[in-house]
Amino acid sequence: MVKRDLIRQYNLPNEVKFCKKCTVSNQRPRIIFDEDGVCSACNYAEFKRAKINWDAREAELVALCNKHRKSDGQYDVIVPCSGGKDGSFVAHQLKYKYDMNPLTVTWAPLKATVIGRQNLDAFIGSGFNHILGTPNPLVTRKLTYLAFMHLGDPFQPFIYGQTNFPLQMAIKHNVQLIMYGENGEVEYGGDMKNAYSPTRNIQDHDKHYFSGLPPEFWAEHGISLVDLHPFMAPKFDDIKRNNTEIHFFGYYKFWDPQENFYYCQEHTGFTINGERSEGTYSKYASLDDKIDGFHYYLAYIKFGIGRATSDAAHEIRDGKITREEGAALVKRYDHEFPKKYYTEFLEFCSITDEEVNKVIDSWRSDHIWCKHGDEWKLRHTVWND
Repeated sequence: MVKRDLIRQYNLPNEVKFCKKCTVSNQRPRIIFDEDGVCSACNYAEFKRAKINWDAREAELVALCNKHRKSDGQYDVIVPCSGGKDGSFVAHQLKYKYDMNPLTVTWAPLKATVIGRQNLDAFIGSGFNHILGTPNPLVTRKLTYLAFMHLGDPFQPFIYGQTNFPLQMAIKHNVQLIMYGENGEVEYGGDMKNAYSPTRNIQDHDKHYFSGLPPEFWAEHGISLVDLHPFMAPKFDDIKRNNTEIHFFGYYKFWDPQENFYYCQEHTGFTINGERSEGTYSKYASLDDKIDGFHYYLAYIKFGIGRATSDAAHEIRDGKITREEGAALVKRYDHEFPKKYYTEFLEFCSITDEEVNKVIDSWRSDHIWCKHGDEWKLRHTVWND
């Protein structure tokens, strides 16, 4: 297995530094640290509390809904929703508070959990029209295997389908507005170019196949364009002809994941997991896919940023916990391997334990990891920062 050069591939800083306010490091791709050592996500969190007039933002939302609301019974907004707390919150608010007629759409999990399906059914049962997109399982499994082996992330095929399926449904059902929850780039740290805009650029959606690998790669591995089609975006000309707009609800309404959870417990029948999710301390986020944990674990391997780091960083920004508490949670949970569904993961990808370990080790960068005997350790940790 070829050793990866993550610094070059992801344009990472060679020196690891942690945000002075939260638990995230400068190894998160595209994140920006200011001269005081504070990350862009923390700065945005402070900005949205102190500087944004949320009454004015809601007025913008009302105007947007008025622009797109239809009077003939047709759908007027697409809401991507897995049945989790965030998409369910957006859909319920749009329908019951802003009098919209949403079509909710779900891209099928790679391997669904019982609690995930239960929450999706409960959400639909709370009063929503819904479409589930389920691609060919044999193709999905092969894509998942190839993405894990060559991209270091088995979740990539799901992400592309999840991103592009709502666009397909918007064109098919003549809906011009797609409403997502939060803008992850600004809420969690990333490209801040759209931090003060309600929309997401769709200019490159017709080129969006699979990051880092050309279309020829998939053909070489027996994946045809017919196989890839369900995962791909519509043609850009079709997107433009439909006058498609992608908006973020978090631009218009203050975004707080924990409050979304409480809201959906009350309004959409959302149920927490019976146990905390592996790799973190929470019980109410990303519950619907058994492969989910391996996506987070590979991020921990690549960047030293696992699921607990991300959860703690956001809760620090939201004022739920202190940085000291967050660092302790990261120390306790971030390194945890997702063993609960490991056997199912091996079977799903038709892969061996030996292959998995080789892939994992190939993504360990020397500026993040060092080896003591047979044990890998992080060179830099937030709890010693």
